Amino acid sequence: MQFSSLFNSSPVAYAEEHVLVQGQSSVSAVPAKVGRKHFRDELINTANAISASGKGILAADEAPSTMVSKFNGIGVDPSVENIRAYRELLFTAPEIEQYISGVIMFESTLGQRTADGTMSFKDVLDNRGIIIGMNVDKGFAIIGGTSGEETATQGLDGLAERCQSYYARGVRFCKWRSVVKIDCSNGGPTELSINETAHTLARYAGIAQDNGLVPIIEPEVSLDGDHSIEDCERVSELIFARVMQQMQAHKLIIEGTIIKPNMVTPGAQWSGKPASREEIAHATVRVLRRTYVPAIPGIMFLSGGQSE
Repeated sequence: MQFSSLFNSSPVAYAEEHVLVQGQSSVSAVPAKVGRKHFRDELINTANAISASGKGILAADEAPSTMVSKFNGIGVDPSVENIRAYRELLFTAPEIEQYISGVIMFESTLGQRTADGTMSFKDVLDNRGIIIGMNVDKGFAIIGGTSGEETATQGLDGLAERCQSYYARGVRFCKWRSVVKIDCSNGGPTELSINETAHTLARYAGIAQDNGLVPIIEPEVSLDGDHSIEDCERVSELIFARVMQQMQAHKLIIEGTIIKPNMVTPGAQWSGKPASREEIAHATVRVLRRTYVPAIPGIMFLSGGQSE
């Protein structure tokens, strides 16, 4: 199992079929048949390539609203062209292929091109051996019957069709984020939240694999809160173990998945003794060793709001 940070395939039989891409019917190469067993070798090869030692994933999937906020913060006009130019700056940076194995894109970025119009961003990354991924969830909704702070991730409806469309356009992995919040004073996370998180992540991952995409499974224990590192370790172990259980129950190809967890840290509002880097490292690895099986090829840590 490789541990990394978040920042080709085996041959598959293809058939010419009409697929709907951005509202237009076109002929694209899509797999002649679907199902995770059909994609098994490709999924494993892709997951191993993404998890290559010394490399990480570039998260370039900020929504337009996020980019507007970032650009306004540094006094740059958040125009469509400036945002496109920013993406091009990242994707064409010298020698990034030595450090970046994959890029998670926002959907509109997939069809954009370099300033001179000669290459699509997809081709730029393909030529550098960098694998393209897509964020496929549809955001959060409050779980009814809870305190109002616990959320479920939406987007299972239509997910198979989205994965098929992305695969036809050259995408080979995807990401789905679920967030669990620690609320020690009210006994959170609740069993309802834990079960919702684990089941939905496994269900998403199965749909992704059925359609040729390596799923990045992201069970995030939120940094927000006044909990201690011991509380975070307890909840993280509970969540990760339940996710692993559901991954096996859904019969995922474990070697064709990637996990993107939080590190085990005190909450952002914790007022007690700060945890050292060594304590955080030991707690994090201890939880991972207790929960996820070694067959998983890679762990891609999320920043969780931490500074560089």
